[in-house]
Amino acid sequence: MRYENIKSGILTILVLMSLLLTWNLWTYQPNYDTMENSKTVAEVTVDEKQEVTKIVRPDQVLFHVKGQHYGTNNPDELEKLIKEMSSWAITDVKKYTDKVGNLDGFIQGSGKAELIFPGDVPIELYRSVLNIEGKKVPSFNFNRIIINVDDMEKGSGIVYFASTESQQVYMSHILATNLTEFNREYYKNAAHYPKFFAYKASEKRTIFLPEDKTKMSTYKYLPVTLNSDEFKDALFDDPSFVQRSSIPHGEEFTNDSSKMTVNYDSNILQYINPTTDDSFVESSYDLVKRSIDFVNEHGGWTDPFRYVSKSEYKRSVTFRLYSTDGYPIFNDSGLSEINEEWGRDEINKYVRPNITLDLPLITEMQKVTPPSGHEVLTLLQSNKNFKPELLEELVLGYRMERDLEENKLILLEPVWFYRYDKTWGQITLRDFGGGTVHGLE
Repeated sequence: MRYENIKSGILTILVLMSLLLTWNLWTYQPNYDTMENSKTVAEVTVDEKQEVTKIVRPDQVLFHVKGQHYGTNNPDELEKLIKEMSSWAITDVKKYTDKVGNLDGFIQGSGKAELIFPGDVPIELYRSVLNIEGKKVPSFNFNRIIINVDDMEKGSGIVYFASTESQQVYMSHILATNLTEFNREYYKNAAHYPKFFAYKASEKRTIFLPEDKTKMSTYKYLPVTLNSDEFKDALFDDPSFVQRSSIPHGEEFTNDSSKMTVNYDSNILQYINPTTDDSFVESSYDLVKRSIDFVNEHGGWTDPFRYVSKSEYKRSVTFRLYSTDGYPIFNDSGLSEINEEWGRDEINKYVRPNITLDLPLITEMQKVTPPSGHEVLTLLQSNKNFKPELLEELVLGYRMERDLEENKLILLEPVWFYRYDKTWGQITLRDFGGGTVHGLE
């Protein structure tokens, strides 16, 4: 009997201990220390990220008013206009190409305002800027947005998207109140903008140039060299396995598959990743969106770069530096461009400047007046090799180069640039003295 009592007591104790342990398991909360950062690898950013509206921007707006033409490339005016358009509800987008006829004449007819982009823009990308409604918006590229203030369809305004590259046109609608407001605020005040004249280069291309001479400034900058280690940490998957070595005029960073070269004479940074699959051709939207996202991931917009061109065949995208007053900047060595080439899932090649233009040296600024559009045309036409049908663009811009007196400084000089037979050239004051044009000899 006594033995049975001992067994019962031991059993009772074991049951109570089991209950206690079970309770502790249910109510136990581990006291973990708070982690400062949950990411395995810290995000590396060289500069700030940018929205699509800051990178994909029009170069110019032109207003065609009863045979007269007015326009501006002022960035503030263009930003104000895009902001106005972003409040519109754009609906019923559909193809209109077959009803256009001559695209050049269609775009530039009286009553039209056209926003001109430097390169073809995928409409899917620009839906983050404009409010384009509808689940089944067609896929297309455009480099012109045309607003027709003289025409309405069923009580609504009409906006066209056109590509002078592919000769495609798409039509859409906006509210009549939006069109009335645009007419009152912009089109009826077109004469307040500089006047332009039309040069008919061919049956399919008209080039508009400022009627009067344009006052511009020369700039000198003391550039700031970007930190190579920040690009190394941002571009390589595991920076701890990257080897650094000195090379003539710069340094090189390598791992088993990739290489980043920084040349301190040319100030060009080049990253090559040759192991990626290069047989994949993607859509225009994917290509441009991916290229913008790639630079955003490491905050690579160190200066005001804009999207200017793409090639689905080469899987490449180019961004160009622009001045604060809205002019494109060109450099023969690629110092004013960001270029990307893509494989299937990864970047194949990334070439960009490793400097940033911080603030201009105010005391070194000078006001200059480049030759007028009429004078430039006269010079071009005087060249015996000039064929007007091969002239694709003629624009004012800035030439970026090293200052001859002080090599550490960067000089921006106003110059006329032309794209002739798919190649960019330039016309300087020296060309006017010598009577020849670079690239047409």
